[in-house]
Amino acid sequence: MKKIGITILFITILLQAYSQEAISVEKKEKEKSDTLLKSDDETKFSVGRDFLSVEDKPDNFRIRIGNHAMSILESLEGGQKVRFETINDDWDDNDNDRSSRHHHRASHFRGHWAGVEWGFANYLTNNYSFVIPDDIYYMDLFSSKSEFLNINFAQQSIGLSRHFGLVTGLGLNWDFYRFSGQNTIVAGTNGVIRDSVPSQSLKKSKFRTMYLTVPLILEGQIRTSGSRIIVGAGVIGGVKLWSSTKMITTGNDKLKATDDFSMNLLRWGPTVRIGYGSLQIISTYYVTPLFKKGKGPGGHDLNPFEIGLSFTFNG
Repeated sequence: MKKIGITILFITILLQAYSQEAISVEKKEKEKSDTLLKSDDETKFSVGRDFLSVEDKPDNFRIRIGNHAMSILESLEGGQKVRFETINDDWDDNDNDRSSRHHHRASHFRGHWAGVEWGFANYLTNNYSFVIPDDIYYMDLFSSKSEFLNINFAQQSIGLSRHFGLVTGLGLNWDFYRFSGQNTIVAGTNGVIRDSVPSQSLKKSKFRTMYLTVPLILEGQIRTSGSRIIVGAGVIGGVKLWSSTKMITTGNDKLKATDDFSMNLLRWGPTVRIGYGSLQIISTYYVTPLFKKGKGPGGHDLNPFEIGLSFTFNG
């Protein structure tokens, strides 16, 4: 029973991390078909060449998913020992079928997108400056408390080689812009963004947005003695799902307003990311202004900018 419980937990965790690989398994060649071997002393079951395999021997129960494996060893005293390992799947240099070897390595490329990202959010003016013009002072931000949060929940990797390929997927992005002044914003006459000053004194005032994001990132992985160095660059597109303002007064009253705020429905921008294993530093600049043409505060375009950290499920 203990062995079954540990096995179920191991499979659940790894299948979550390797969910995108299930699609590629269906495309593998016939030589990687499922197998089942059984004898009185040993049972072995495998799906694909190295996607999933289970071996049950008298003194060793081993399950492998991708390049991760767990073994439960039976000791002479009747106890059990659990061991985890990471497997290097490079093909034998004596393999003369270079086409098959390249296909194998490319199909095992795993990009870095699915995970959680957090950092600082801000926007730049027309001349790529953080300094807000005097006539739109009300858009000035409390930079250290303006943040973004990304939850990237779906990923698909397209391998060009074992350590180089394209990464795409889906994610959700939240931006929380914290105003530094005693104001909020509204869409005024003809939808032009202007300031609005409430009658009560404020403790904080935020402008919040939410987007569905789709990336297309070219990623390279540099092997080291430990994890890999990750370098990626590409574009991220977004579809606006929601926007609102929130104010908290000194009396702890909460004032909220949900509106379109004359924002662009679609946006896109270049992104770069570099890191080690599961942790990367990321930065994205959106070429598309936050507000529609001619609707920005004081006629100014404000382009969102994010820089932060990414923790991906695929280390």
